[in-house]
Amino acid sequence: MGEGQSAVSRDAFAEASYGARALGFGRRPAILVVDFQRAFTDSAFPMGRSAHVQRAVDETAALLAFARPLGIPVATCAVGWCSEKDMGRWKVDAVYDGLFYGQPGMELDPRIAGAGDFHFTKGAPSMFFGTPLVTFLTREAVDTVLVTGCTTSGCVRATVNDAFSYGYRVIVPEACCGDQDQEAHEANLRDVGRRYADVMTVADTRAALAALETRQPETR
Repeated sequence: MGEGQSAVSRDAFAEASYGARALGFGRRPAILVVDFQRAFTDSAFPMGRSAHVQRAVDETAALLAFARPLGIPVATCAVGWCSEKDMGRWKVDAVYDGLFYGQPGMELDPRIAGAGDFHFTKGAPSMFFGTPLVTFLTREAVDTVLVTGCTTSGCVRATVNDAFSYGYRVIVPEACCGDQDQEAHEANLRDVGRRYADVMTVADTRAALAALETRQPETR
C-alpha cells in the first residue's frame, strides 16, 4: 500500500462531490454518431478489428432503429482529410492510410446509415470542431445530445467535452460507444460521467426517449 492510502476502499472523487448531480433529458434530444466508418468498423483496416467497437455499432444501430420513428434527429460523421496538409499531427500510423476523401475507410458503416440523417465529414477529434453540427442542432431545437460512436477515449470523449461546453445536456449510452479495449472505454466513461455527462444503459436510454414528447421532423 502506498503512502497516504487508506486500508478502506474509498472514492476520492465521490467524496469531493464529483458525479453528485444527474443531468437528465431536456425536451428535444438528438443522437450523435461519431466515426462509425469502415476505417474503425471493418476488419480489413488496422483500426477496425476491435470486438468492443463491433458491439457498439450493433447497439447503436438498434438504438437508431428505435429512435428514428420517434422523430429524433440523427447526425453522423466520418473523420478524414483531403491530404496530409490539412490533418493534425497524429501519433497513430493507421490514420495516415485510408482516411482521405474518396477512400473506402471514410465510408459510413452500412449498419448505421439512414436516409434522413445529417451526415458530414470532420477533421478533428470532436464532432463539433469546425463542422456544421451546431447549426443543425439549432435548427432542430435540440437541447440534449446522446453521444455514441468510437473511440471512447478519443473522438467520443472530445465530442462529449465540446457538447458540454456548448451547453447541451449530454447522455452517453454506455454500450453504444467502443474502443480498442475495455479498460480505456471504462476509464474514460468514468471520467466524463463524473463531470459532463450521464452515462446510462441502453435500456434506460430507450425508456427515456419513449417517454419524451418529441417534435416530428418537418416536411420540406
